[in-house]
Amino acid sequence: MAGAFAFKGCQKIRGQQIRNLLEAKDFFLFDCDGVLWHGEKEITGAAKVVNSLIRNGKNVVFVTNNCTRPRENYMHKFTRLGFHEVMLEQIFSSSYCSALYLRDVVKVPGQVFVMGCEALRRELQEAGIACVEETDEPDATIYNCALAPDVKAVLVGHDDQLTFLKLAKASCYLKDPECLFLATDNDPWHPLSGGRVLPGSGALAAALEVASGRKATVIGKPSRFMFECISSQFSALDPAQCLMVGDRLEVDMLFGSNCGLDTMLTLTGVSQIEEAHKYRNSDLSTNHSLVPNYVVDTIADFLPAFEDEEERRKRRRRRRTRRRRRTTEVLF
Repeated sequence: MAGAFAFKGCQKIRGQQIRNLLEAKDFFLFDCDGVLWHGEKEITGAAKVVNSLIRNGKNVVFVTNNCTRPRENYMHKFTRLGFHEVMLEQIFSSSYCSALYLRDVVKVPGQVFVMGCEALRRELQEAGIACVEETDEPDATIYNCALAPDVKAVLVGHDDQLTFLKLAKASCYLKDPECLFLATDNDPWHPLSGGRVLPGSGALAAALEVASGRKATVIGKPSRFMFECISSQFSALDPAQCLMVGDRLEVDMLFGSNCGLDTMLTLTGVSQIEEAHKYRNSDLSTNHSLVPNYVVDTIADFLPAFEDEEERRKRRRRRRTRRRRRTTEVLF
């Protein structure tokens, strides 16, 4: 059952505890930014851990709220950083899951207005979803711009080219109560080097929520829909056999809790163990969903377990070789 190997209260685990956990779990879900890499730099040991899990027969998927690149581009990044065992079908981004939601769940009958980056539009188009084309003149305003007549959904994601006109158009489309209001994720911000931050999709969705008076349906973490996407593509997926590994308490740990998964916080990203302790000690029961079952400094802490297993394999091979030699000596 989920939590059978859990140390409640976000106790850090290592050594034999990690080995027991790896033996107990069959399915591993990893966030990417802050867990596997920082920008274009692999977190030391992450590729070896992921490759070892896959080679040892574990199911591994990647769940990311980063919608700024299509899955094919993620594949290039995985390969570039040394994650050579990863395949396309293991990658679940918020943009990809948004496309699945629009195509397979709501079967959107018209166009989608995308308040997001080009990569998000490309993911939708590859799924066969029609997107409103932006053809406004440079001096267009909400007073004189054209509005598409058949917009059935507004999708908000990361948009580093956001304009007031885009926000105004989206608000107009959402005046129609039949028009869906979706957000790829509700991440408020992302850390940059030098202590700077980048506003996330959640910040843009919040602006549109105020302007439209409506609430967005979130597709990515911590929504359950991303896990439902995974379940639809991996048969007989048992939440009790899953471990969600991430670096944000309010996103990754909550996602795991919402989906009935054991969770692990790695301290190479946004959240730190002191924050988890505050949530653990909070009088608000809702905050307890943000507390991880396990904490590690880095997923490289998994490596000794694989090295021990490799050493056991070598010992078994040596024993088999000695037995064969003894058998040969008896025969001759």
